[in-house]
Amino acid sequence: MTAPTRPPPRTSISIVVPVYSGEKYLGELVAAIDAVRAGLADGVVGIEELILVDDAAVDGSPALVDALAAAHPWIVALHMSRNYGQHAATVAGILHTAGDWVVTMDEDLQHRPELIMGLLTHAVRTSADVVYARPLATVHGGFWRDASSRGFKRLASSLTGDPNLPSYNSFRLIRGSVARSAASVVGHDTYFDVSLSWFTLRVASLQMAMRDNRHVKEGASGYSFRKLLDHAGRLLFSSHLRILRWSMLLGLGVVSLALVGAIALVVLHFVSPPGTLASGWTSLAVLVTFFGGLIVFMLGIILQYLSSLMLKAHGKPNYFLVDRNKD
Repeated sequence: MTAPTRPPPRTSISIVVPVYSGEKYLGELVAAIDAVRAGLADGVVGIEELILVDDAAVDGSPALVDALAAAHPWIVALHMSRNYGQHAATVAGILHTAGDWVVTMDEDLQHRPELIMGLLTHAVRTSADVVYARPLATVHGGFWRDASSRGFKRLASSLTGDPNLPSYNSFRLIRGSVARSAASVVGHDTYFDVSLSWFTLRVASLQMAMRDNRHVKEGASGYSFRKLLDHAGRLLFSSHLRILRWSMLLGLGVVSLALVGAIALVVLHFVSPPGTLASGWTSLAVLVTFFGGLIVFMLGIILQYLSSLMLKAHGKPNYFLVDRNKD
């Protein structure tokens, strides 16, 4: 008599959606997630919970969030005490998840729930801990908005040395243990995706069709220009800037150049005929160059030290353990 075979352990997915002005979209979003959830009911993967985080919404979303949670036992309603922003709401939602994988997505259906399984499949195939959905074409329907976003991310990637930075966006699939650990150390000025990079380098991206229909049709956006600047500043200041190392190397190079100039000046003083060299100005230029380079070099060292202190203050861990056996 053969022993009964056990079914493989079910892999659970938690979805986190920050809500700010989603009254028009939440009903359709929940219906779309419910359809995907029903399709996975008999499989080894299942959507176990949807966490809606009301970030002091400006429309009727708070009441709608509560109504949806009352109607669906797999929906959890969370209410922020005031508006803290999308990043903070996302982090709060992640800390309330229990799934093996966590998906974060926007409220306005530019991130389609049907794409979640594609992200999970890609994560397992590539042994990734984080997978970002990378848009196939323009998301916001405007050249300037999309081009400026891509341009800034490429610049920030060069400054920080993070090759995954151009893929950063709010539609992501994250291994649950990584997501909750990264969320637990996020401080006031810590960029969540930077925090993720402290816990894993297994980051992938997958091209998918995404469209910000709310911005295209209504011209509305959850981010003003000032908020976008704050967003960019938080990204840069919670990263370790590679430009700091460049400044140290620049200062060291200038000091070396000044020393070579000083040696050349001394040699010329003894080998050149009398009266052929202008005295005073050359040595002054060498001294200014030397001490200017030395100052830049010392500033680079100080800024590197301060950057290390900032990363420690932001909560960057010394190590992290992860279990990938269920993949």
